[in-house]
Amino acid sequence: MTVTLEMTMQKIPKQEYTAAFKEPAIKRVKDGKTVGVVAKEMGLVEQTLRHWVKAFEAGTRNGPGAAKVAPEAMERSRLRAENACLKREVDILKKATASFARDAW
Repeated sequence: MTVTLEMTMQKIPKQEYTAAFKEPAIKRVKDGKTVGVVAKEMGLVEQTLRHWVKAFEAGTRNGPGAAKVAPEAMERSRLRAENACLKREVDILKKATASFARDAW
């Protein structure tokens, strides 16, 4: 009996945790409990909790709205995206022009 690859390769949905859930877990690790114990008690994967603690120590947060972005950085990002879009448009126009020129002969 053979099992198809489709049946065995199911994607597990990504679990998202709120800051309200993360903070007590991080606090418990900071208070001296081991990552393994806290992870087991809270039903987490140890590596996930280690990642949260490392991000907390670095002063960063993950998730939407976590980081404040300067207006200048937002403008640079917008301009980079616009520039990439314009380059794609120019490339399309070059190809179309070459195609029309070839057809005209």
